[in-house]
Amino acid sequence: MFKKSGPGVLIAAAFIGPGTVTACTLAGVGFGNNLLWSMLLSIIATLVLQEMSARLGVITQKGLADVIKQELSNTWLRNGIIGIILVAIIIGNAAYEAGNIGGGTLGLEAMFGDTYIGYYPFVIGGLAFLLLYIGSYKFLEKVFVLLVLIMSLSFVITAIITKPNIVEVFEGLLVPNVPEGSIITIIALVGTTVVPYNLFLHASIVSEKWKTNDGLKFAQRDTYISIALGGLVSISIIIAASSIGEIEVQNVMDLTKGLEPLYGSLAKYFMGTGLFSAGVTSAITAPLAAAYVAKSCFGWKLDLKSTKFRMVWIVILMLGVFFLSFGIKPIEIIKFAQVANGMLLPVIAIFLLWIVNKTSVMGKFRNTRFQNIIGIGIILLSCFLGVKSILKVF
Repeated sequence: MFKKSGPGVLIAAAFIGPGTVTACTLAGVGFGNNLLWSMLLSIIATLVLQEMSARLGVITQKGLADVIKQELSNTWLRNGIIGIILVAIIIGNAAYEAGNIGGGTLGLEAMFGDTYIGYYPFVIGGLAFLLLYIGSYKFLEKVFVLLVLIMSLSFVITAIITKPNIVEVFEGLLVPNVPEGSIITIIALVGTTVVPYNLFLHASIVSEKWKTNDGLKFAQRDTYISIALGGLVSISIIIAASSIGEIEVQNVMDLTKGLEPLYGSLAKYFMGTGLFSAGVTSAITAPLAAAYVAKSCFGWKLDLKSTKFRMVWIVILMLGVFFLSFGIKPIEIIKFAQVANGMLLPVIAIFLLWIVNKTSVMGKFRNTRFQNIIGIGIILLSCFLGVKSILKVF
């Protein structure tokens, strides 16, 4: 089973970033276990969409943008859609990369103090650069498996040691509850889990792992296991944060203060390690996804070591380090990224659902009626949340 795993781990690593850690922490502190259902719903939506994306990649051996270009016959419409996707993904990922590197920096600060805090962004950026520059998919795959395991263990152990009330946890998971003032937090939980660029990334990388239709069952199993593991991490963070009680949390590392009575001096190391891993994995996947999207949009026949491919992720990575290192707060860009994300997810989900229903593209592997019902439900939810997130920004 483990020999056949891989691409799904990158997707899990991509959505368990510092933004997710922060959103889950605030959800737990502010609303206890009451919002666990929204995280469970997000995980189900992610499983459905990412399975469609993986199936598309294995069957067609192409990226999502490649197939969209192929199926849109109108030149103006095709170029317009591809242009919007390219701009939104590239700019959005550049904005969020600063947050990813910042999250990894926070983890290092927790473990080693703030004496060398000015160098931490370069350490994270340098590590991400090194891993991406090596350019071996199999090597990246092994690194991600290791980092995700470290991250998972850090947060799951943190949740277990807080001795949560199991009955309350199951109630939170299975009984939808919208406490007063929680709608923005629910949007944040869904928005940090169901990530548009992951749909492009997944379709591209599964086609590099599995070259025939026989690999579909392995790709599906890999997707389900990896995303379920990522969901467990998110749920664990909410559960751990809900145990803090009266302590006021200003940032995600304040979570360690609430765990010190139970966890002692090791609290900051476990949380720091988890946050560092979350920052590094997301700092790698955001530039990698942007490069794959550019590759598909421009029709480049390139591999991970090609100059054009490398130039895209290098630019994204450098922008992230630049914004953080020189104290430039990319607030306006991040606001734009939120708007782009809100508008992009329903559009991409609609195109994905349309394509995986085309017999000319998918053959006998096209969607079932049940998959379509769930897919339409997800699109309606993403439209609602998209409008809410856009209104929030403005």
